[in-house]
Amino acid sequence: MDPALAATEVYDCGMILLIFNDSPYGSQRTFNGLRVAAELSRKNSPIAIFLLGDGVTAGVKRQNPSDVAYNAQEMLRVLAGNGVPVAACTTCLQARGIADEALVSGVQRGTLDGLTNLIQDAEKILSF
Repeated sequence: MDPALAATEVYDCGMILLIFNDSPYGSQRTFNGLRVAAELSRKNSPIAIFLLGDGVTAGVKRQNPSDVAYNAQEMLRVLAGNGVPVAACTTCLQARGIADEALVSGVQRGTLDGLTNLIQDAEKILSF
């Protein structure tokens, strides 16, 4: 592939599932994964996001990280607003005492059954 085209080419592929396992501000893993998600969405690639384990905290609104230059919650809100399905593990939310009202707009509760369906439907799976 011509490297000059790589930045602008739109790929025709199946759904890409991005699974986030880490809290949004312990490292830049979640931030980098959300950057990838945003770029895939911009290129009209079909994607879905599932927040798992400590990754569910990325979907909690009203966080104000003062020592970082990004806001994972805003990134998720924009992706969801652009039609990207974003689900957070219900069991993981319950284990952390996170209520539905605390979730960023567009983040829905998800189940293990829903995650396994996404895995089966995905052409590619990225884990962050």
